[in-house]
Amino acid sequence: MASGIPLSAYVHLPWCVRKCPYCDFNSHTAGPPEQRDRYLDALFTDFERDASRVTDRSIETIFLGGGTPSLFLPGQISALLTRLRRSFDVLPDAEVTMEANPGTLEHGRLAGYREAGVNRLSLGAQSFNAEQLGRLGRIHGPDEIVTAFGEARSAGFDNINIDLMHALPGQTVDAALADLDAALELEPEHVSHYQLTLEPNTVFFARPPDDLPDEDAVFDIQVASLERLDSAGFRRYEVSAFAREGRECRHNLNYWRYGDYLGLGAGAHGKLTRGDGTVTRSEKPANPLQYVDRMVSGAAPETLRIVGDDELAFEFMLNALRLCDGFTLAEFETTTGLPASSVRAPLESLAARGLMSRGSDHIWKPTERGFRFVNDLQSAFLTA
Repeated sequence: MASGIPLSAYVHLPWCVRKCPYCDFNSHTAGPPEQRDRYLDALFTDFERDASRVTDRSIETIFLGGGTPSLFLPGQISALLTRLRRSFDVLPDAEVTMEANPGTLEHGRLAGYREAGVNRLSLGAQSFNAEQLGRLGRIHGPDEIVTAFGEARSAGFDNINIDLMHALPGQTVDAALADLDAALELEPEHVSHYQLTLEPNTVFFARPPDDLPDEDAVFDIQVASLERLDSAGFRRYEVSAFAREGRECRHNLNYWRYGDYLGLGAGAHGKLTRGDGTVTRSEKPANPLQYVDRMVSGAAPETLRIVGDDELAFEFMLNALRLCDGFTLAEFETTTGLPASSVRAPLESLAARGLMSRGSDHIWKPTERGFRFVNDLQSAFLTA
């Protein structure tokens, strides 16, 4: 089964200049430059160890996430990608995405990243409003976003995503659309437009802003934003992802289609399907220092577990229900090895409630109302 399932690689670079109050990712305040050199050495060991698990497979996409990968110098990113290609069979046309913070991009760095082999850039703008950026704890201003985007174009990047948040503290529909218009004016190929949520273990969760938009205001923002993105030529292909024709993020699509991926770096999660169809999940130590120590000492670098048959349906739906194009039950059976009958009842129940639809082409997909309650859709398969 594994031979027909796409394989991606996620590489985690865990440091930021400072932690944002809404962020629940595995990120840490950066220390001295030597810290990053030691981490890269540990990553190279990680590459070599994981390569033995996928000797007969090719990597189709690479994603450098964080943290703030753009804290690493172009030479370090070049060394990382060189070692990755040396350890694994990476396809020549692989999509190679790197996240970048506009506040960490010194002049000339973007050209260096492009030369290193990065061919898709994801700019963490979040907002074009200076006051909002301050409240979100971002270290950049609106002008730096525009400058970084222009330099990326000059460096040869023709595939750029802009991360943009909505439902920010005190944000109105007009303010949200002003943010969106500022992003669209740059003419990116992709926009990730997602709602600010209060995640556990964050500053915002412990001390929420007192002026967050209510549910009705959030819905109004989302409806107006969807119309604006559609009129600008962006197709919604996932709950929070919008792209021009042919510019969907291949790496993220592999997640949402329940493909396989290597998790490389501190706190990185991986998923691999064995030849007999068994799905295994891996998790590396989250603390960067512990991760480096494990790699240097030769100790077991990760925890592994087999995904039980009783979890497979939920895992598949957790991803597939985010996709606008939907899925067929044949795809479900091929990917999970489970019979379609294991999920037919909850699908039909959701359809009866107006949350799912099945077309004449046998494609199941959430309705517009279903996308508003995607968590409810996913939870329907917890016992499938």
